[in-house]
Formats: sequence, C-alpha cells, structure tokens
Amino acid sequence: MKDAVDQLTPMGVMVLALLREGDMHPYEMVRLMRARRDDRLLTITNGTLYHTVARLQRAGLLDEVGVDREGNRPERTTYTLTDAGVDALVGWLRRELSRIDHPSDFRIALAEAHNLERDDVIESLRLRRNALVDAHASHRDGLAGARTKKVPEQVLVEFERQEVLLEAELRWLDSLLTRLDAAAFPWGPRAFENTDRYLAQRKAAQQ
Repeated sequence: MKDAVDQLTPMGVMVLALLREGDMHPYEMVRLMRARRDDRLLTITNGTLYHTVARLQRAGLLDEVGVDREGNRPERTTYTLTDAGVDALVGWLRRELSRIDHPSDFRIALAEAHNLERDDVIESLRLRRNALVDAHASHRDGLAGARTKKVPEQVLVEFERQEVLLEAELRWLDSLLTRLDAAAFPWGPRAFENTDRYLAQRKAAQQ
C-alpha cells in the first residue's frame, strides 16, 4: 500500500476521490473537475486524465465495470474504485494533510479531506499543527536574531512574509480544528446528501 501511495499523483488522487462518489467514465470526471473549479489546484487536460486512469487501472486502484455507447458518441468505459484504491486515497490524504513541505499537495489533500473520517482528519491536522508551530518559532526567532545583529531589513523581507503566513495558517488551522471537534459540523465520506444540486451536476457531466 505504501508503494501505491508514493506513486499517486495529484491527478490520481482527484480521480480516486471522484470514484469514491460513484462509478463514472473519464469524460464525466473531466467535466465534474472543471465544473467544480479543480483547475485552481492542478492543470486538467483530457490526455493527462485518460493517462492517469490507465495507470491507476494497471496498479489495481480502479477497474472497469462496463462500456456503453449512445447514438453517435464514442464508446465510454465506466470505472469503479477498488478496495486498494480506497486504501491508497486514504493513505495519501493522511500523509499530505500532516506535512508542511508539500504546499501544493496539501491544497489537493485539503480539497479532498472529506474522504477521511473526522478522527483521521483531526489527527493528521494536529500533526501538521505541531510542524507549523516549530516552523513559525524558527522563523520568528531567526528574524529576531537577525535584527539584533543589524542584518539589513531588505534581505529579510522573505523571512518576514513566511513568518506572517505561518502565523496566519496556525490561526486558520486552530479555527478548523475547533469546528471539526463539534459534532454539529458535518464531516466524512458519508456526510454528503444527494441534493438536487449535486444530482443535477452529475447528470450534466454525463451528457
């Protein structure tokens, strides 16, 4: 399972997360990702997605469940998530939520964190918080030491920005953890309801 997690790309994570919602074909995946503005997080092309689906299938993380064709449309192969795919998705999300050295992967993990149970998310984010506290203290103390030594301010602006960003993320993370601790905050892969809006979005993506 560790190998499967290590080999996952951000696009692979997004594909596995989509299949957690239900079986679908790549055309629907692309349309859903674009409708949900996932292009904020990664570059979405048909070629990359189809290549990713093929790699995930070879790795046993998803499987074909049927091929259909309507009218003049090309054949569409529908895929389903395997148990190994669920394990790989969960493992990747847990890992990337907890670490602070992969900021772009963290955005993907946060966007798909609802695929984890509440306790898993809380545990991973608390590990992240510990790392953020250490990083923030290092930047804060480093800045103070540099200024004591009369290091020119113009060479410290990047350190200063990072210290401010780390402090802001800690405040945001504490707020999120507080919400996650409250049972009134719906969370988890089964917390979604099949609302009319969601069903309409899925139907539109299938056309």
